[in-house]
Amino acid sequence: MTFTRMDESTAAQWAEIGVKHLNNQGRAAERVLMLLRSLGEVVDGFATDQLTHCLQTATRAERDGADTEVVAASLCHDIGKAVSIPNHPAIAAEILKPYVRDEVYWMIRAHQDFQGRHYYAHFGKDPNAREQYRGEAWFGLAERFADEWDQTSFDPAYATEPLEHFEPLIRQVFARPSTF
Repeated sequence: MTFTRMDESTAAQWAEIGVKHLNNQGRAAERVLMLLRSLGEVVDGFATDQLTHCLQTATRAERDGADTEVVAASLCHDIGKAVSIPNHPAIAAEILKPYVRDEVYWMIRAHQDFQGRHYYAHFGKDPNAREQYRGEAWFGLAERFADEWDQTSFDPAYATEPLEHFEPLIRQVFARPSTF
């Protein structure tokens, strides 16, 4: 019943595909968890691996009372590093986009420029890169994320929640059907 070319597809075929996508939405959470686990192999000179860093960031956000979407995004903020370090914010943000509200998407999309306050000068870049976003409705959230949760989360001694603690939250957030 399936087609070999989209320009020869039918509404009935697409209806069937839509139902299958909906029924298999749970695999999105499994893929996200897989990508998060892979960050345990990425250290690149930091005091913790990137999975631990993401777990610490999410733990801090959760302990500070952040909502479900912000905690999930905090956990997934560096997930793009499993694919590309330089482009990781855009990758993570696009993975999250169908599942979180706009301000959370932008918090992740721009997080590197917000983090830049703490290290861009070491590379000859503008440490005030976040200022280009001042006036955006999500600026305060991104600032809090970067300054209170993300940049402080490279501490091997910090009491960090394990990935298993966050699995139900990831399954909840990624269970919602994505839009395109």
